[in-house]
Amino acid sequence: MPLAGGRLDALASFRPRFAWIVFVALAMQIGIISTFSGSGSAYVAVHLLSYVLLLVFLLNNRKLPGLWIIATGTVMNFVAIASNGGVMPATMGALKDAGMSIDSAEFANSAHVVDPKFGFLGDVFAIPAVFPFANVFSAGDVLILLGALLTLHQVCATRFFPARPTLIPLQSIDGTV
Repeated sequence: MPLAGGRLDALASFRPRFAWIVFVALAMQIGIISTFSGSGSAYVAVHLLSYVLLLVFLLNNRKLPGLWIIATGTVMNFVAIASNGGVMPATMGALKDAGMSIDSAEFANSAHVVDPKFGFLGDVFAIPAVFPFANVFSAGDVLILLGALLTLHQVCATRFFPARPTLIPLQSIDGTV
């Protein structure tokens, strides 16, 4: 942020409510996607619950800068996942471009779904396999990233989103507000 004229130390004073919920939700997602192997209704329930927790966090912090954009992306992802049995639908083309497995017996947070509901909200974009961090992503993911960047710029008061001057109430002659 210093390159954009912001103050990184401003992040130290950024105190969203219930921040621990984000860490719990992310730990749940990492657990079902990367740590534990298996599949079934428990994995689907944990996946959906992690999104519910994230939505609770976002609702409790709705007045913070940029979080409405993150919330919009999160709701888009939740709708796609919830309406497709707990899995983010991905297009075959995006999965192939990213070099990802198309058929797996293990739980996958993103997988090809035959006749997906709200498929346009699914993982339809890809970072090609020739690049590091190849993966598939959705329009909701793009909004989450944009919202996070906006929040970061606003909290750090960069030249793109300078700090708003605080309004000082005027006092009358007798000192009352």
